[in-house]
Amino acid sequence: MLYLISTPIGNLQDITLRALETLKKCDYILCEDTRHTIFLLKEYQIKVPLYSFHQFNEKKSEDKIIQDLKQGMTVGLVSDAGTPGICDPGESLVKRCYQENIPLTSLPGACAFATALSLTPFSKERVQFLGFLPKKIEERKKELAQSLLYRGTTLFYESPQRVVDTLKMLPSFMKVCVFRELSKLYEEHRLGSVEELIQYYEANTPRGECVMAVESLNWNYQELSLIEHVSYIQELFKLSLSDSIKIVADIQGIPKRDVYHAVHIE
Repeated sequence: MLYLISTPIGNLQDITLRALETLKKCDYILCEDTRHTIFLLKEYQIKVPLYSFHQFNEKKSEDKIIQDLKQGMTVGLVSDAGTPGICDPGESLVKRCYQENIPLTSLPGACAFATALSLTPFSKERVQFLGFLPKKIEERKKELAQSLLYRGTTLFYESPQRVVDTLKMLPSFMKVCVFRELSKLYEEHRLGSVEELIQYYEANTPRGECVMAVESLNWNYQELSLIEHVSYIQELFKLSLSDSIKIVADIQGIPKRDVYHAVHIE
């Protein structure tokens, strides 16, 4: 049996009784960094073998883990913090378990995305989660341009080093809430317009992992012509004409050539 076990995202007390009992009964525990997980196990006097399982070795380790599970072993999977498999190693292993009819379950617990969502002052009726944005600037700009036209609240993870750069890619009038150091001593929630948050974080360099929530634009592109739609996207997100045409085609679900012809014939 494979157990996906949520661990604290900061405060070591944010772990369930069921998670502690499950960790104790595992034959071994897979973790991103054994040096990190050992602190949690020592805190609760749990002595179980730990094995590294991260993005660089998970495919190589998978066959051995699957074989152990088929032989009836109890294996736990944890990430450095939060719920494993969400922007952390484990997605491929879960898929293999389904393919090979191996039983598995996930123990509810700490998750930075869910914690931030509960604290978000924006509507929770419709929500999308993007995980981590691309590191390359142009790819990040396009990802944001496509995603923020969603009719609902958008959340994503961001490193403190990129918070200001990411904010600068957003329209200055948009409302954003930045959650930093969730559940930790210096937890911070900062709500404001993009312009206000840029000013704040340029003067106060953020530290610790961040979750960013962006309020919906609440716009109706059906009222725009293709030319107006392309112009709107290009101006709003400071994209090239070519990228704006592709995004409009994706949003409207029509061939890119149709948007290209509409723009260039005019």
